[in-house]
Amino acid sequence: MCDKKQLQGIRQLSNVYSHLPDDLQGPKRSLRQLGVNNMLLKGLLIMLLLGTNFVDCTEHKGHISVILVGATGDLAKKYLWQGLFHLYLNEADTGHSFIFYGGALSPQEKGEGVIFDVLKSLRCPGDVTPDRCALLKDQFLRLSRYRQLKTAENYTALNQDIQNTMSEEGLHEAGRLFYLSVPPFTYTDIARSINATCRPLPGAWLRVVLEKPFGHDYASAQQLATDLQLFFKEDEIYRIDHYLGKQTVEQILPFRRQNRKHLDPIWNREHVERVEIVLKETVDAKARTSFYEEYGVIRDVIQNHLTEILTSVSMEVPLNYSKSYDALQAKLEVMNALQSLDHSSAVIGQYQNYLAQVREELEKNSNFFTNTQTFAGVLVQIDNTRWEGVPFILTSGKALDERTAYVRVLFKDNSFCLQKETNGETDRTFCKRKQIIFHIGHGDLGFPAILVSRGLFKPKFPSRHWQEATELPSLHLFGQPLTDYYVYRPVKEMDAYSLLISNIFYGKKETFVTTENLLSSWTFWTPLLEILDRESPRVYPGGRENGQLLDFVIENGGLQFAAVEPLEIMGMEHKSSFASIHSTFLGNSMVSNWAEQLIEKLAQDIQLAAESAVQKSGVFHLALSGGSTPLALFQRLTKHHHGFPWKRTHLWLVDERCVPFTEPDSNFGNIEKYLLQHVRVPYINIHPMPVDRNQRICSEEDLGTEVYTKEISAHVSNSSFDMVLLGLGSDGHTASIFPGAQDGIEGDKSVLFTESPGQPHRRMSLSLSLINKACKVAVLVLGKGKHDIVTLISRAERNPMKWPIFGVNPTFGKLVWYIDYDALLK
Repeated sequence: MCDKKQLQGIRQLSNVYSHLPDDLQGPKRSLRQLGVNNMLLKGLLIMLLLGTNFVDCTEHKGHISVILVGATGDLAKKYLWQGLFHLYLNEADTGHSFIFYGGALSPQEKGEGVIFDVLKSLRCPGDVTPDRCALLKDQFLRLSRYRQLKTAENYTALNQDIQNTMSEEGLHEAGRLFYLSVPPFTYTDIARSINATCRPLPGAWLRVVLEKPFGHDYASAQQLATDLQLFFKEDEIYRIDHYLGKQTVEQILPFRRQNRKHLDPIWNREHVERVEIVLKETVDAKARTSFYEEYGVIRDVIQNHLTEILTSVSMEVPLNYSKSYDALQAKLEVMNALQSLDHSSAVIGQYQNYLAQVREELEKNSNFFTNTQTFAGVLVQIDNTRWEGVPFILTSGKALDERTAYVRVLFKDNSFCLQKETNGETDRTFCKRKQIIFHIGHGDLGFPAILVSRGLFKPKFPSRHWQEATELPSLHLFGQPLTDYYVYRPVKEMDAYSLLISNIFYGKKETFVTTENLLSSWTFWTPLLEILDRESPRVYPGGRENGQLLDFVIENGGLQFAAVEPLEIMGMEHKSSFASIHSTFLGNSMVSNWAEQLIEKLAQDIQLAAESAVQKSGVFHLALSGGSTPLALFQRLTKHHHGFPWKRTHLWLVDERCVPFTEPDSNFGNIEKYLLQHVRVPYINIHPMPVDRNQRICSEEDLGTEVYTKEISAHVSNSSFDMVLLGLGSDGHTASIFPGAQDGIEGDKSVLFTESPGQPHRRMSLSLSLINKACKVAVLVLGKGKHDIVTLISRAERNPMKWPIFGVNPTFGKLVWYIDYDALLK
């Protein structure tokens, strides 16, 4: 109830309001002109302008300061400011007063400019009228300010600013919300500053929000948790997993509770065949390789998002769902019941362009390889009476064929239907596969939804938030038309961060990750990660071209790729236990052995080719590729082939990096170091690529490619080398012809400049058309690092634009593959 003074104030304010001009753009000016300067009256006037009914007085519930640290970052600009604005939209007339601080490292003027641009782009939900939206945006803009938060002193000054604001306006403090949208390595220092000088006044709450990743493994997560516990209580920490704010995920537990009558008898091992929890992405890790090199797909997605979803699906529904503690304890019980994982529990993959992206973005050399997983499927089992023996399959990956996320609970099919089903018959759903699908988003469906097979039951939902979808697209989901399901979708779609920020405001901790639950998760995942970090993932081309390459099956209590044969190797002939294997690969001859024996065989074949050419024409023209692969071959030739006709040999380069010959990256520099310094090749028979002319490196104006083309034409009959030695890159490139290099693959140039994904980027290379004129082409492939690309090209469509090695096809000569066992069989 209002006292007499409050009622008098409201009447006075109403009178002021009635005399305001129709144009409401200047409420502050009008207040000053009418002599109203009381801060409380100003606040009430604003609320009247927002359309609040003041028949009853609304008690002021206290002042809340929201501090977004990292306010100029990508996440903040894309989601967090919008989420904070939605919080204000929902809470502006509930009795709290707010102020929003954006904090970052940028100086004041620069930071203010960034924040202002973000605030101008904020959007209102569709159910907010344009007038109200404009007014609330203006108010939110005036309540938001930027502070540089770089030092401990900055946090002290922030605290003083908050206290001054409350003192000037006669407000009491309800709480402070710090949202740390910053890298985890900064958490400890920021926590120390908040705890030392920026805690709220006694009686007010403190909530500190942390973004993942929460560690890299159990040890790092435990250390970070220990550091934070020095400064914050457990109930003050909110570790956010934005997938728990997805509307479908957030609805899993309410759905289970509201439909217990139907679910309790079937939500168990007796009726559930398996549970699939899937998050597929079409994008790759480009521009995020530094993060992915440290974390990979399991740490990025599966250990957190998909594991949290697993607990929501499988946990016992608490009797008192309104208590956050009960829900979190039920999740913890599931985590502690998960069976340990081993090597057979997972299959892993890496999309083919990932390595090249890492080399470019992290400036790694061509010898660098990585086992980072960009795809993983993991089989999880729960050791309790409800779920014993039911496989939970957690799957996620980059560069896949579609963007979608869902949970699919597939029930055992024990029905037999005798009557023939007629076309268009939809009422015999008892005979069809029964499943419940929590469709999180994207995919063909395009919206969040919960789908229940009509052969199960018609579900119940709170009508305020979810409604049955009446207009459905004519598509199939998991082999069945949408008409086979009851389909429910949200009445109003909400962004995950908006929902979670609201939960933070109200202290609903069940949608956040506690320290105990976090460490339990890392206890479960860390042993498997330590195993997989030492394993080579299967390479896949990406998108629709993956075909069945990543399909897997449950077998012998674990997972295996369905396509088990790594290569197509025909006509394998073993001459002896020590001799090389002679067979065919991609329709051409292949020689395989352990690396040392393979190099020995290749050196013998080169000498035989040299002797044959010298006998036939008096000279031997040999073109050599760069890189580290042929170095062992050079050493073999210098130490064991003293009868090699070096004086009649002309040495050419297949490709060269655009660096001075004295640089370690120079291909010619390595040939000189490991070969030319140890054999007697006449100086005039050595033909380095002219990348360094007129004291410039690879300048088009110096016509280096034309010069080398003319030099080849002048010395090599018909520009047909006697032998060309090539390598194979992990992305399918050969020479320095990289994927998409149309001129080098299809053009008529003999020598050209190319661009490499890795540094140094600029290269000079023989074209494939020139290479294909050779009498013999040898492709040397060594090491486990090449196993995945060998496997990939053995299966892939022969498209030279994607895998230039497919463009090597001698017109009249012979192609021979030299592949060691590590690359061939792993």
